[in-house]
Amino acid sequence: MAQSTYGRPSDQFADLKEMATDQVGKAADQAEGMANRVADQGREVGEHIEAAAGSLKRALDKSIKDQPMGTLALAAIVGFVLGALWKA
Repeated sequence: MAQSTYGRPSDQFADLKEMATDQVGKAADQAEGMANRVADQGREVGEHIEAAAGSLKRALDKSIKDQPMGTLALAAIVGFVLGALWKA
């Protein structure tokens, strides 16, 4: 009796299972790598935002101390513009 070149069906299923497991593992590794890169970028953006907020706070504190009326006028103008945009 001639034997098939593919072997027994159970061997074929085992091979397919192994190939599928390998592919799922590769996909999981790629997803994990991408998630790590996104997390790193998120932390980096957070650090930049924190630095910008600190700079803005220092500039605002200095402006309030040095020119309180000018700062108040600027705040009123910003409030007016934001209010106008909100209604538009």
